[in-house]
Order: sequence, then structure tokens, then C-alpha cells
Amino acid sequence: MTFAIAGNQNCGKTTLFNQITGSNQKVGNFPGVTIEQKTGELTDHKGISVVDLPGIYSLSPYTSEEIISRDYLLKQKPDCIINIVDATNIERNLYLTMQLIELQIPMILALNMMDEVQANNGSIDIKQLREALGIPVVPISAVKNQGLAELLEQGIEIARMRRNPQRIDFCSGAVHRAIHAVCHLIEDHAQKQDFPLRFAATKLVEGDEPVKVKLLLDENEIDMIEHAVNEMETELGTDREAALADMRYQFIEEVCRKCVVKPKESREYRRSVSLDNILTHRIWAFPAFLGIMLTVFWLTFGVIGNRLSGLMEIALDNLSALADSALAAYGINPVIHSLITDGIIVGVGAVLMFVPLIVVLFFFLSLLEDTGYMARIAYVMDKPLRKIGLSGRSFVPMLMGFGCTVPAIMSARTLASERDKKMTILLTPFMSCGAKIPIYAMFTAAFFPDNQSLVMVTIYVTGIILGIFSGFIMKKTIFRGAPVPFVMELPNYRFPSIKSVLILMWEKAKDFIQRAFTVIFIATVIIWFLQSFDLRLNYTADGTESILASIGRLISVIFVPLGFSDWRISTALITGFSAKEAVISTLAVLTGAGISELGGALHSMFSPLSAFCFLIFTLLYTPCVAAVATVRRELGSIKGTIFIILYQTIIAWFAAFCIYRVGLLLVSC
Repeated sequence: MTFAIAGNQNCGKTTLFNQITGSNQKVGNFPGVTIEQKTGELTDHKGISVVDLPGIYSLSPYTSEEIISRDYLLKQKPDCIINIVDATNIERNLYLTMQLIELQIPMILALNMMDEVQANNGSIDIKQLREALGIPVVPISAVKNQGLAELLEQGIEIARMRRNPQRIDFCSGAVHRAIHAVCHLIEDHAQKQDFPLRFAATKLVEGDEPVKVKLLLDENEIDMIEHAVNEMETELGTDREAALADMRYQFIEEVCRKCVVKPKESREYRRSVSLDNILTHRIWAFPAFLGIMLTVFWLTFGVIGNRLSGLMEIALDNLSALADSALAAYGINPVIHSLITDGIIVGVGAVLMFVPLIVVLFFFLSLLEDTGYMARIAYVMDKPLRKIGLSGRSFVPMLMGFGCTVPAIMSARTLASERDKKMTILLTPFMSCGAKIPIYAMFTAAFFPDNQSLVMVTIYVTGIILGIFSGFIMKKTIFRGAPVPFVMELPNYRFPSIKSVLILMWEKAKDFIQRAFTVIFIATVIIWFLQSFDLRLNYTADGTESILASIGRLISVIFVPLGFSDWRISTALITGFSAKEAVISTLAVLTGAGISELGGALHSMFSPLSAFCFLIFTLLYTPCVAAVATVRRELGSIKGTIFIILYQTIIAWFAAFCIYRVGLLLVSC
């Protein structure tokens, strides 16, 4: 048996999914968190799987979320749909409910956030609402785990009995006549294609092309449908889509008038309005955003994270010393001794040292996301993004890019137009991902210890500015045209969920540690081998005679104009293509410095100016292999993927070159 959870964005679908399946899927207080369907199994009812569909507002095939959800419901035909509805905003949410009912699949309505409705003196007549819609209705609070047992019991019952919605006809007048005329025309086609008749008729009245193709209608039948629709439009004096929308909303208004006592203005709403007077103000929004991010970086890299990283560094140094003495006492082969201590422990340890920084940074970012502030940033960024041909909606994937480029690129699927999607995918790598944090942390601590937070903010802002600049160029060249209109619900500010924050922290730490012991481990061993053997495969203690040195010298010519004359730097940048964390582990292996000594060893290769240019280059150059593979999959184009690799690297080279040359001029003056 299979249940599908469907509903509007940000109404609690993923929270419900996690509660009933025991999963830990990401939830967030902004729309569009779920970008593809997730599957789990009910914890208390074995054998029943649950699919969490992306949030949608209708079953029209306009956005990728609507297409994913609609295709699943029409093709897979789950045993029951759990339609989760935000009870605090029931009028808008029921619009999707009316379309889901037309699919004639057993369905139950979950009225979520009923605790908030009752807390603000509102109420909903469950019995009357059930009779009006013809489906079971259960009040729940997904966050507090209230009403979920009853919801599942009723859902299982109607699924076993195959009890379809008892009412599918909500229309009257001209719309009623048009829909029923179309029903008679296409009944045999719908049966042949195993397609819900009422849903198909409604969609044909709306002008839904995929449904028209699916039903294999001939020209005569299409003409008769268009004639019925034209009569409806003439009688109502409006277009086909507006006529159906008006019909649905008239019914919803009538139902809500009878069944719903609207809650008073909530404390959360009043608080949100007060905060938005500052945080979305046309003048103060940007300074507030920069101030908040500066505070986050100061706490992460200056107060909390640095101290925790210091403790991790001490622990790793002790482990390295213990392993060194244990291997020496055992009398192991010197080459294997070097591999373990100078290769694996130094390389992997140089990355693990930054796990506390990753955890602390994502703790603060998770707080901002859960409170609802991230949705405000998308709203605030709409105006500047429109100047480069994008809407504020594109800022959500870009914002996710600060965590990891891979899911950020995948989330561009939520954008309505193909133009916006492709352009956003090309710009998202400019947002600095979490994997680069070890590079920034090491270099800022070594070269800018008194201004670490300021340098970090400068790096992140540089990525955003160059992303905007690139977008402006693309708008004038390969992506001409206007962005789609920006519509986004701003949720109330809420106190963060401790569980959600802890899950995100654990996921980021786990991902980082897994990469350290897989990709970084392999890269470290390869780097150690190339560093320890010469071209005749003789073991050498002199790194300048190694295979890696020979390769590095060939490549280093490209980076000399940027101030990176040492071959070890260019080698580290190449290994960074596998995973950005590998840059630090490679430098640790190549310098032969211990985990705590790497910062000092960097001074032999960089000046403060060239170190800053190196940070800018690592910020901007080609994303890692996993991100490139995701771009290839999402764009479906090898040319587009190669373009991203070359474009990012060229931009990175020129940006670092300009900064280095201007810096030299200023120093000489």
C-alpha cells in the first residue's frame, strides 16, 4: 500500500513525513525545500510506503514541482492521498484540494497547524467541512505529533475500502455546462487511457496541452471542446482559466463561510510584521543582511568555532604523535610509516580539523532558515536580481549554494521557466560552498588573524557581486528576455526547531567526515605517492625530484601572474577539482607540515596579498566533480557543462590577476 503526501509549499508536508516514517528529511521555514519526491515507510504499519511530493499550488503543468507531483499521482495512482492543508490559511490551500478530489483517488484531508488556529480563537467545523468536500477530514499538528494516529487509521481504512471522494462536482452555471459537455465528449477516451474523467474535462477546459495529447483527441472533438469553452467565456466575460479559478474560489468562500471561524491576528503574525518593517525595508534590508552575516562569521570564525577547532587540532596532533611513536616502536617499513603519518594522518587530519567550524556555521545558517529569514532574503533580492534578468525566486537555490552546490543546482528545478533555470544553474557556483570553508579558515587565520571575519565576508560578497556581474552579461547575450513574475509566500517568523537544527548540523558533519575518509583519503594517498616517488619510481625524500613536482612545474606557469609561483600551489588547486577540501590536505602533505604547523608553512609560499588572491581564485574557479556532474544532469548538455568549467576558471584567473596587480601597485606607492 502506498500513501502520497500532497499540499502547498511550506504547509508541513516534510514534517508530517518525518513524523510518520521516522525519517530525517530536511525541513525549512521557506517554500520549496522539497525538490523531488522522497519515499519512506510508516513506522507503526509495516508494508505501507509514504511518498513526500514537492509542494504545489495546483495540478497545472507549469513548474517542475507540479509536473513531478502530477505525473506521480496520475501514473502511479497511490492507494491514498494525504492532502495536508495549512489550517491558518485554509482558503488558499483548498484550491489544490478541489483539484486533487477530481483525480478520484481515495483521499484524506489533514488540517495541519490546528493548534495555532485554536490558540488564536479560531475554529473549523470538521463535520461540516467533511460533508462539503466529501472526504474524511482530520485536525492535526505535525510538529507536535498530534492527531497523526487518527489520520493514519482513517487513511488506511479508506485505502483498503477503495473509498473515493464522494463529491467531485463543485461547479454551477456556464462552467458547469462547459465541463459536463466536455465530459460527454471525452468519456470513451478517458476510459481507454485510464484517465480520471472529471480531471481530464476540467483540464481541457483550462487548455491543458499535455492532457489533450494524452487523450488522443481528433480535430473534430477538439473543435467541439473549444466551441463549448468559447460559449462559457462569452457568457462569463472572462478567459477559461479565470473562469475555473473563480468557480473554485466561490465554492471555497461559501464553504469557509459556513465552516470556518477565522483566527484573530496571531502573535506570530504581529511579530513578523514588526520585524519585517526593518528586515525587508527598502533602505535597511541590505545593511541588516550584511550585519547578520558578519555576526554569523564573527561567532563562527572568531569566538566559538575557532576555539573548538583548536581543541580538535590538539586532539589530532596527539593522535599523530601516538601513531608515529607506535609505528616506530613496531619497526614498520619507513615507506609505509611515511604513508600513514605524512600522508594519511596529515592529509585527512588537516581537513577534519575544520569539522567544528562547519558544524557551528551551519548551526547559525539553520537558525536563519528555520526562523523564516531566508524567505525574506529572497524577497529583498528580487529587485537587484531583476536587473540581471532573474527573479527573487532564483536566490533560493543560490542561497542553498552556500551550503553545497549539488542540492543548490538541483533546487533550480523549482523555477518556472527554462531560461531562469539554466541561468540560475550557471550562476549558483559563484556562491561559496561549505567545502571551501577549511581553505578560508586556514588562510585567514594564517595571514589575517585580526580581521578574519571581515575577510570572510569580503570573500562571500565578492562571489555574490561577480555572480551578479556574470548574470548581467548573460542577460545581454545568451539569455535575453524577461524573468518570470516573482510570487513567494513569506511565512511567519517562528522559533527554530531544535530537532531540525540538530539534524542539519549532523548531516553536514557526517557528509564532511565521509568525504574526508573517502575522496580526501584517496586524494591524499595519490598525492603522497606522487610526492614520494620520482619519475623512475624510486622513493625520494626530496620532494623537488618527485613526479608531482614535475607535473606541478608544468602547470605552475599559468599561475605565476597571480603570485602563485610555487608548484605546490597549482598542484593543490588541481586536486581541489575532486573536492575543495582536498586543497588543504594536499598542501599539508606537500609541505610536510604537521596539522598545527600548516599555517606557518604557508608563509613560505604566500605573501598576504597572494594569499588573498588565492582565496579569491578558490572561491571562483570550477566547482568540484560532484557539482559538475549535477550540472551535466540538470542541463542535459555537455557543452553547457564544459562552458561552466571554462567560464568559472577564466573568471577566477582574471579576478585574482586584477587584484594581485592592483595590490602590487598600491604596495609600491
